[in-house]
This record gives sequence, structure tokens and C-alpha cells, in this order.
Amino acid sequence: MNAIIVMLLGLGAMFLGYVFYSKFIAEKIYKLDPNFKTPAHEFEDGVDFVPTNKYVLWGHHFTSVAGAAPIIGPAIAVIWGWVPAFLWVVFGTIFFAGVHDAGAIWASNRNKAKSMGSLTGDVVSKRAQTLFMIVIFLVLLMVNAVFATAIAGLLINFPSAVIPVWGAIFVALIIGQIIFRKWMGLGAVSVLGVVALYVLIWVGPNMPLQLPDMAMGLSDNAQWILILFGYAAIASLLPVWVLLQPRDYINGLQLFIGLILLYGAVLLLGPDMTAPAFNSNTPEGTPSMLPLLFVTIACGAISGFHGLVASGTTSKQLDKETDLRFVGYFGAIGEGSLSLATIIAACAGFATLADWEAVYSSFGQGGVSAFVEGGANIISQGIGLDVGISETLLTVMAVLFAGTTMDTGLRLQRYIFQEWGNIYDISFIQKPAVATLLAVGSCLLLAFGAGGADGSGGLQIWPLFGTTNQLLAGLTLMVITVMLVRLGRPMYVTLLPLIFLLIMTVFALVIQLQGFYEQEKYFLFFLDIVVLIAAIWIILEATATLSKVSKENKAAG
Repeated sequence: MNAIIVMLLGLGAMFLGYVFYSKFIAEKIYKLDPNFKTPAHEFEDGVDFVPTNKYVLWGHHFTSVAGAAPIIGPAIAVIWGWVPAFLWVVFGTIFFAGVHDAGAIWASNRNKAKSMGSLTGDVVSKRAQTLFMIVIFLVLLMVNAVFATAIAGLLINFPSAVIPVWGAIFVALIIGQIIFRKWMGLGAVSVLGVVALYVLIWVGPNMPLQLPDMAMGLSDNAQWILILFGYAAIASLLPVWVLLQPRDYINGLQLFIGLILLYGAVLLLGPDMTAPAFNSNTPEGTPSMLPLLFVTIACGAISGFHGLVASGTTSKQLDKETDLRFVGYFGAIGEGSLSLATIIAACAGFATLADWEAVYSSFGQGGVSAFVEGGANIISQGIGLDVGISETLLTVMAVLFAGTTMDTGLRLQRYIFQEWGNIYDISFIQKPAVATLLAVGSCLLLAFGAGGADGSGGLQIWPLFGTTNQLLAGLTLMVITVMLVRLGRPMYVTLLPLIFLLIMTVFALVIQLQGFYEQEKYFLFFLDIVVLIAAIWIILEATATLSKVSKENKAAG
């Protein structure tokens, strides 16, 4: 099939989902109120609680939840064929991700910007809250440790991206001051930021930078990981308007420009989908598509990490409650469009089926490299942009997304430690600096403890990320569902996705458990058991709570 048809079908369906389904969700299910006083106004402090323009907030939310995962997941999952990946990305975005992301912001916004972990204690039970917090901590640990490794690898493999990636931070610092102090209108600031970013992308290939292979006994990979966590620690303590908001906003704009270039090149070139629609010749060792397709694509369709961002940082910056339809649901549409572009790049960006099969020679291959290589080929052939510039552009896009996710992820992990300090009345942990040190320390312990001097230990538990992340999405939908039942509102829009996700996740955990045992990966085997027990326990707690609330509603008339 021609990639133009795939593109138009996917983007068209997601556009209709935003216009009609998100309106139904906003008006009939969540019943958004423009006059509701949001926590950003109620607790405004200029650091975490900051009322924010919805376009700027969309940029923060979208780029924080996007990261590299919606590129990595779909680019690996096409090994089963592009049709299954396409269907899950499109319909998962419309009926799962949009409802989940907007619902998480709504639930937090209506409860003083509490995180999903805290909300679980109020809505379900304290036991469920404890288990939920463990799952949240594991997801954040995986995201931060793995994304640091992914960014380090990209900076080493594509030294032309170093100047654009780090230069973008200084651009964001300047943009943040201009927006916060209202020295210039948002339109002018947007143009200024994007132009500066693309000038850096042009400079990058002409001035590639590399760290020494070894320094003070540390490899270049380990050096980058330490630098990245040092930066993320500082960024997580700064007021959101200083760096987090402007960096995410500019990244969001450059993503749309990147997508316009990629999709525009597809229209001009009209490449065919080289990869098979359904792959009956998968490499040996490839697991079954059901249920692994869903946990492999993960963030490309729906992600529990989105709920953490929605309730951790986004809800603290919401100016008007009605803004969450655009910020949350359209944020999910943005991520879906990136995942769709990834599928097209990874399946239509190679000249022949043999070239594609050479990349997908075993399960787990492809990922960001397939997106960058395939996408650069399409852009270069479609609009004539130099291949080196195209590769730099797509690499910078992936790295900046992963970096913004690290920024937000470490801030969220800091919140988790502070919440634990509140729950267990440990005052010193509640201090931001101490909580940040604990967050960074736990990530570095995993990175260097499990990965040795290379610092790639996060990859050791990455095989569990997809299942744990999808479980977290299911648990977030569970909290939203209980809230809807208590309010006497229709809850099928969240209950059906919740049931589907929990079935697929538990199924995948059981399959992976067997695989880890057979491969003698006992650390992952133990973690899988922990996550599986937590999942079953929380499901039982939620079922009991739903039953109790339903009976109370019937008794009340």
C-alpha cells in the first residue's frame, strides 16, 4: 500500500476523534467547567503552581509525555507487520490515550492537583495507594535510567546533534524569561525560538562534538549519563517557567515542523510501505503478537507515564479547566501522530523488503535508528534536504523529547519521595533538594549498580517497562472510573479501556515471567512477580471499591 493512504487514514481518524469524541468526553463525561478555580490559581507559588497559557502548557505536556518511547515502541512493533501497529496506534490514541490523559488531568484538577498515587488512597484505599506508589516508582526509575542511556547513545552515535541538543537549553532559558516577563507576544517568541533551534540544527553537522572515549576511568557513555543526571537534577529544582515550560513548548513546535517535513515528503515522494502488512516471516525468538504488541508500542498508543505527568506537573499549571481538552486529549493526538510518522518512516523508508529485513533481523531491532534512517531517506528524496541534515533533524527531535521526559520524570520522582515523606512523616525527605538527591541517587544506583562502569543498568529492567507502564495506565483509568461512578456519570468510556488494558497487561506479565525463568534472568523474574502481585491486588481492591460505591449509589436512590 502507498504510504500516502496510510498517512491520510491515520491522521484523518485522529482529527475526527479530537473534533467529536473529545468534545463528547469533555461535555458529557468530565463536564468541564470554565469557572472552576484550578489549583494553579488556588495555590499559585511561582515555582510548581503557575497558571499557564494553554498552548504553552500543551507544549510542556505533549513533549514531556512523548519522549523517545512513541518512536522506540512502534518502530520495534512493526516487526509483526505495519497493519497491527497502525490500528493500535490510531484507535488506541482516540479511545484510550485521549480519554486517559484528559481524565488524569481532570481527576487531579478536581482534587487540589494531587498525584495519581495520592488520589488512589483517597478514591480506592490506602493499601492500593501503597502498591500504586511502588508501581509509579518503578516506572519513573525505568524511564529516567533508560532515557539517560538512550540519549547518551544517540549523542555518541550522532555527534552532529550535540550542539543543537545543548544549545536548545540556552534558547529555552531565554524564551522562558521573555514569556514570563511578557517582553514579547507568544507568536513572536515562537518564531524566535524555532529559528534559533533550526540554526543550531544547521550548525550541528558542521561542528560535531564528542567526549573522549575514556576520562577518569569512565567511558563516554558513562560521562554523558552523569552529565545528563546533573542537568536533570538542576532542571527539576528550577521553577517550571524558567526552563521546563519554554523548553517543552519550543520542542513541541519543532516536532510539528519535523512532522510537517516528514509528512510533506511522504506526499511529494509517495513511497510504498516496503514492510509486510502482516509479517508471517518473523525472526526466530520473536514473541507472539498478542499481547506483546500492546505493551511494546506502549506510549505510542497509551501510557501510564502520561497519567503521572498529567497529575504531577500539568494539573498544577492549568489556567482554565476547559483547557484540559486541548492540553490532554490533543496532546495524545500529537503523540499518536508521531507514532504514525514512526511507522511510516520505519516501513516506507527502506528501498526494498530485503533492506527492511536486514534491519529487523531479530526482535528488539529497529527503534530510533530505523526511524532516523528511514525518515531521513524519505525527507531527502521527497524534498531534497541533505541526508546528513535530515538525520540530525530527526535525531535532535528524538533526543530533545527524551530529554524533556527526563526533566519531567526526575521532577515527578522528586514528588514521589516528598509524598512518601508526607505519608510516613519524615520531614527531611519533604525538602526538594533532599528528595531530588534521593531521586538522582536511585537512578544512578540502577544505572551503575546493574550496568557497571558503563552506566547502562537501566536497560537491565527495560523489558518490564512496557508491561509496568501499561499496568499504570490501567490503574489510572481505574481511579477515574471510581470517581465517575461516585458522581453518577457514565463510566463505560473508561471502564472498557481499563478492562482491556488489565487483561493484556496481566497476560503479558505471565508470558514474560515464563521467558525470564527460562532465560535465567532471575532479577527480572523477581521484579515481574512483584509487579504481577501488585497488579492483582490493586485489581481486587478496585473491584471491591466499585462494588461498594455502586451499592451506595443504588441505596441512595
